Amino acid sequence: MLRLIEKWLRAAIDETVDRALARVVRDEYPESIGEMVGALRKVGGLNALEITMRAAQGAPAPRPLGSPLRLSPWEKLLFNPVHLCRFPTPENVPIDTAVTIGPRARRPLTVAIPVLIAGMSFGGALSKRAKIALARAATAVGTATNTGEAPLLEEERAAARLLIGQYNRGGWLNRPEQYRRVDAIEIQLGQGAQGSTPQRTSARNIGPDFRAAFGLEPGQDAVIHSRLPGVNSQADFIRLVRRLRAETGVPVGVKLAATHHLERELAVALEAGVDFVTVDGAEGGTHGGAPTLQDDVGLPTLYAVARARDFLVRQKAAGDVSLIAAGGLITPGQMLKAMALGADAVYTGTAALMALIGEQAAEALPFEPPTSLVVYTGKRTGELDVDRAARSLQRFLNACVREMEMVAVTLGRTALSEIGRSDLCTLDPVLARATGVQLGLVAPDRQHRLFPELAPDRRLPGWAEPPGPPAAEPFSAEPVH
Repeated sequence: MLRLIEKWLRAAIDETVDRALARVVRDEYPESIGEMVGALRKVGGLNALEITMRAAQGAPAPRPLGSPLRLSPWEKLLFNPVHLCRFPTPENVPIDTAVTIGPRARRPLTVAIPVLIAGMSFGGALSKRAKIALARAATAVGTATNTGEAPLLEEERAAARLLIGQYNRGGWLNRPEQYRRVDAIEIQLGQGAQGSTPQRTSARNIGPDFRAAFGLEPGQDAVIHSRLPGVNSQADFIRLVRRLRAETGVPVGVKLAATHHLERELAVALEAGVDFVTVDGAEGGTHGGAPTLQDDVGLPTLYAVARARDFLVRQKAAGDVSLIAAGGLITPGQMLKAMALGADAVYTGTAALMALIGEQAAEALPFEPPTSLVVYTGKRTGELDVDRAARSLQRFLNACVREMEMVAVTLGRTALSEIGRSDLCTLDPVLARATGVQLGLVAPDRQHRLFPELAPDRRLPGWAEPPGPPAAEPFSAEPVH
């Protein structure tokens, strides 16, 4: 009987496919379903989906997790192992992974590893269970987690030994009784995925726990403004930073969406006396944002980090003001390359969430996406096993740092903070000139012979000789121990 049914099904499917293919090739192109092949190649599958969503909803379609575009060419940077010019680190020598954020603050923030959990807010982005799991994992590995644009969540504070609180544009953590309970304050002026655009969470997506934590009235939306409340000038911002530093003694920093105006923004931040700067590249993630903001606004993380560090060095602030890189840093290699370009530490958000739910993803599939286990509005948020999720993220972070340590050994370094641009090379001449990383195609003593086509056209109006890249560290032949 089963063989008879199988034979009938195979015959029916074969006949249906034959007729469909015959119709595709015989119909005129405008009438053929095959026209979709060319249309999708021209427009792109994701763009086609978002066109349809805009047409159906008449509003931007919030896209989760940030832009799918890969704007920072991390794969074009390579580390330089050593053998004789400098010897590899002996395997019995430990690699120092600790970093101090805001060393000149009265109470600096010292973490055991240079990977921090990015700001992802309760309610606006994640469920309470997800926030607790992130905090537990961060505590287990000795790093800090971040409140995101939300008030102080008591359960998160209890689970996090080190907590960075965002003084935010919604105003929810901006009262002394809240920001005095965190270990560092990050003034959130914008983010890579959305710039400084205002955001709104509709009251229909706000549950009782969200409403109580944020102090919202029934029916009231949660609004993140384009500006910090009460900060309408550079002088206002400078006063705010100085007041927060004086009141709390913890490191006070600023989070900026990376922009081509970066140096001008940083000049104001340095005048205010910030202890750290978080630069969030255009690849930064988000709970949901307009595709145009994600794809077409901002500066890629790689270039933003290199420019920010160069500016801090030129202003003689690099030793006092910490630089945190954020935005699309997924792999340990990308994280370490950002540090080699000058970041003191990095944030991870999307990768942390994927690690958090990795082992439990099958419980949501195939009818719900895995993120439904962690987002506040997800249908499966109550099913997240907090302890299991925290252990998964803990293992991920430990593995990432172990891989960084392995790279440090082959570079002959004994601390992750020692890794710099001289430990990198690139095969891209433009990237070499933009970042000061040496070009791997030619020997170090021939770096001045870059490709002629990269030379600026002196005939263009306003042309001026650009400054050369910073000098690379010389190799030293260290004694054998």
